[in-house]
Amino acid sequence: MKKSELMAIGAVLMLTAACAPSKSVKREQAMSANETRKVESKYTGPKRRIGVVEFANKTAYGQGRLGSSASDILVTELAKSGKFIVVERDRMGKLMEEQKFQAQGMVDAQTAAQFGRILGLEAIVVGAVSQFGVKTEGSDYLITQSKQQVADVTVDIRLIDVQSGQVLMADSGKGRAKSRKASFLGMGTKGGYDETLEGEALRASIVQFAENISSQLNKKAWSCMVADASGEELYLNVGQESGINVGARLNCYHQGAEIRDPGSNLVIGHKEDYIGMAEVQRYCGETGGCSIAKLVKATGVNARAKDICRLAK
Repeated sequence: MKKSELMAIGAVLMLTAACAPSKSVKREQAMSANETRKVESKYTGPKRRIGVVEFANKTAYGQGRLGSSASDILVTELAKSGKFIVVERDRMGKLMEEQKFQAQGMVDAQTAAQFGRILGLEAIVVGAVSQFGVKTEGSDYLITQSKQQVADVTVDIRLIDVQSGQVLMADSGKGRAKSRKASFLGMGTKGGYDETLEGEALRASIVQFAENISSQLNKKAWSCMVADASGEELYLNVGQESGINVGARLNCYHQGAEIRDPGSNLVIGHKEDYIGMAEVQRYCGETGGCSIAKLVKATGVNARAKDICRLAK
């Protein structure tokens, strides 16, 4: 092959490399109020039942899709972790309509907790896309031109304990995604806004939340709810799919009147009557979504639907 031909091929390769689009994604997790980033999740017990409400979009960008995209990404990350049973957002939406709840009302912790109890959850996540911006940076020289689009996003979440209505964790994540396009002598990649940037920036800001949520929930005893009761038999709203083992023992309580903080008047818990200790006997339901437990140590307090059972240590 002639030297001139080799030089021509080299020039083409250089042109191709110069014009090839490139992307980069950066995650910057802000410190939560509880410093949950520093806590390693060591819990290996049953999965937690959790719900994610559609996030609010407090920015002027992407109305109608940015909030729902953020909550969908978090649902995916929670499910991928294998530590949660996540209630589908569609199911939550239907129930919200039936119960006359409004998504924007979920910013109130007590309202979110009330909704979570209806669904039999341990915790519920509310959140918002608080910042989103896209900017274009570039250079234009005689021979080469380049353009870089940069998307920055900030997502804030709160993890609410369904039983007490208390905020267990407040966390914030920042993500950045970049897309670079270049041309050489007028040839190369050109185009408008890269719509994949917003999804990549959102995912970068959210990816650490699943581990932070798990770490925070692991500080409290795993719990489930009584769906129904008949004498000494309790029908629990968790089963084989949750990872609860046959033979597991749980302390069960009937929740009574609210306990309010005398200063703020906020609900900080409920009075509890001890029902007794129950042992999981077998699974039930077509998909193993429930289990039947038997009281092995009873106090005489009758169990009923919506009572709480916590995994005994």
